[in-house]
Amino acid sequence: MTTIPGTSRPFTSHPLGAPRRITRRNVVPSQWQGELSAVLISERQLRRRVLELARAITRDYVGADLLVVPLLTGTLMFMADLLRHLSLPLRLDFVGVSSYREGTESRDLVFTKELRLEAKGRDVLLVDDILDTGRTLAAVQARLAGLKPRSLRTCVLLDKPDRRRQAVQADYVGFVIPNEFVVGYGLDFAERYRNLPFVAVLRPERYA
Repeated sequence: MTTIPGTSRPFTSHPLGAPRRITRRNVVPSQWQGELSAVLISERQLRRRVLELARAITRDYVGADLLVVPLLTGTLMFMADLLRHLSLPLRLDFVGVSSYREGTESRDLVFTKELRLEAKGRDVLLVDDILDTGRTLAAVQARLAGLKPRSLRTCVLLDKPDRRRQAVQADYVGFVIPNEFVVGYGLDFAERYRNLPFVAVLRPERYA
């Protein structure tokens, strides 16, 4: 148990206990069966877990000067659903990060959008869709830490620890998933599949 800097309020890493682990797979809708091998996280599972995350964040940041900072663009659906359930005052701004991609591997990182709002002295919650290698999240965390926030925490929908290359952890985690290429609920491949209302495994032949 630690405290958020500048306050006496306790902060518990993974306050909901262990993040949800995926133990079963759901049936792929017929129109997607040629492209997706499995629905990994259903709409119902997403709704339930996002609500749990929002309740924990609301509890932990009561009285805070909260600035929520989602990463563009994969967080779009997760961010919208999460924000609807955060019943506390907050400010919202975005950071954009792009990477040259070769196949499924990301290369050099480029910041395409910087914060517009002041982060210094505020409690900053960084929101991302997926934590896999840790390269992007580590770079953004370092960038935000340089702005001197009062506290900096991270919330991710998905954690793929088998892909980790940098020692990065999130404070709030929705689901721990296996090392598979996933799309949907904001996540894409070649700018497709973001609008799927669930998280699914993309067939290897689609991206190979």
